[in-house]
Amino acid sequence: MDVAWLSDDEERAWRAFRRLLTALPARLGRDLAHDSGLSPADYEVLSTLSEKPDRRWALRDLAAKMEWSRSRLSHHATRMQGRGLVDKEPDPQDARGCVLRLTDDGFRVLEDAAPRHVVSVRARFLDHLSPAELAALRELSTRIADLPD
Repeated sequence: MDVAWLSDDEERAWRAFRRLLTALPARLGRDLAHDSGLSPADYEVLSTLSEKPDRRWALRDLAAKMEWSRSRLSHHATRMQGRGLVDKEPDPQDARGCVLRLTDDGFRVLEDAAPRHVVSVRARFLDHLSPAELAALRELSTRIADLPD
């Protein structure tokens, strides 16, 4: 196989980026758990559901957005349901699926967690970027995340 090996600059950039992908989510996750008792996955589910006008989203569509399997999200949602954060309702468009609904208690938990989570995101990430760096990061992240599989 003919491989275009990484140059020294590419390797340093790749290793720094891999470290960021490990360190930043771990630190934000620890802050979130300490401040609210939520996991990053809990927060993602709650915040995404809160953005919908009726606070409902088909499990299959939410799983696709999160890049999780339906099974993984279903099991996670069952645990969240046991804590009163979400409910599962039948999906009228998919007899084998369900619709996740953010409960009023789940919304209150999210409302309580969000301000402290934003403080953490600012302190650990945003406050360390200039406006130009932030714009470049947004453009690069969007371009790479939107590449086809």
